[in-house]
Amino acid sequence: QVQLVESGGGLVQAGGSLRLSCAASGRTFSSSAMGWYRQAPGKERELVATIGSGGSMKYADSVKGRFTISRDNAKNTVYLQMNSLEPEDTGVYYCVYLRGNYWGQGTQVTVSS
Repeated sequence: QVQLVESGGGLVQAGGSLRLSCAASGRTFSSSAMGWYRQAPGKERELVATIGSGGSMKYADSVKGRFTISRDNAKNTVYLQMNSLEPEDTGVYYCVYLRGNYWGQGTQVTVSS
């Protein structure tokens, strides 16, 4: 069993920045790839970014160049640095422990125009 707790969401103006954090407990954090998904109102959940156990990163085309995923295995934490935020980035952001598909409860990000 894995427990994931996200934090760092909030309300920000377009062009602003937020940093999401996800603290994991319960299993060996360093051995699993981690990901961030988001779900906008009325839309399907979509993958935003992933980071492998070795540190390789992948991004959705919509966030490339603006978002950065990183991990700190010593702290069992994965981060999502979000810059140049746009109203289209609004949604609930979920942290996922990909080995076993464990999900956090989500954190709301709202970007105002």
